[in-house]
Amino acid sequence: MKKLGYARVSTQEQVLDLQLDALRQAGCDDVYTDTVSGIQAHKPNWEKLLAYARTGDTVVIWRLDRLGRSTKHLIEVVEDLSRRGLHLISLQDPIDTTSPGGQLVFQIFCALAEHERNVLVQRTRAGLQAARARGRQGGRPRAWPRATRKWPPPSRNSTRPASSPPANSWTTSRLAPAAPSTKSCASPAARLTRKPWCLLQKQSTRPYRNSLSSY
Repeated sequence: MKKLGYARVSTQEQVLDLQLDALRQAGCDDVYTDTVSGIQAHKPNWEKLLAYARTGDTVVIWRLDRLGRSTKHLIEVVEDLSRRGLHLISLQDPIDTTSPGGQLVFQIFCALAEHERNVLVQRTRAGLQAARARGRQGGRPRAWPRATRKWPPPSRNSTRPASSPPANSWTTSRLAPAAPSTKSCASPAARLTRKPWCLLQKQSTRPYRNSLSSY
C-alpha cells in the first residue's frame, strides 16, 4: 500500500517547501501539488491523485485546510475518500484513519455528510408541501395554453404548423370579399324596368347582333 502526498498553495507567490518537507519525512512515495485557491472545486493534480490511488492506499496532507476551505467541502472530500477505500492522514491535525481513533473521526465526518443530505431533503419536501397547500405547483409553466392544447405546436424541422385552425367566415369575408354575382347586379335593373332578367339580357345583346348582321 502506497502513501500519496498532496500539497497545495493558493498563489504563485506562496511556496510549497514546508509542506513538501513534511510529506517526504512522512514517507510519501509520490507527492502531487496544486497552485489553486481552496474554494475552487477543480484541482487538476488532486484529481490525478484520486485516479492513480488504489483501495487501501493512504492520502497524506500537511493540514486539513489543504483539501478545502469550507466545512461542507471537507466533508464531501472525506466521504469521497471513504467510498474509494482510501485512508487519510493529516500531519497537523488528529486525523489518521489507519488507527482506531482516526477511523472514528473519519466515520463522524461521513455521518455529518449523510445528516446534511437528509436535512436538505426534508427541507425540500416541506417547501413543496407548503407550496401545494397554497395552490402552487412545481415545475415550469406550460408551453401552450389549455384552450389551444388540441392544436399541436409545429415541429422543430418544419416551418409550417402541423394543422391550422378552421377559418372563420367573418375573417374570410373581411380578407377576401366575394365578387358580386350576375343576378345580384341585374336585380336592381329588373326592379326599375319591371321586366324579367332574361328579357333584359336579350335586349342588351340585340344591338351587338344587329351590328354583326349588317356586315
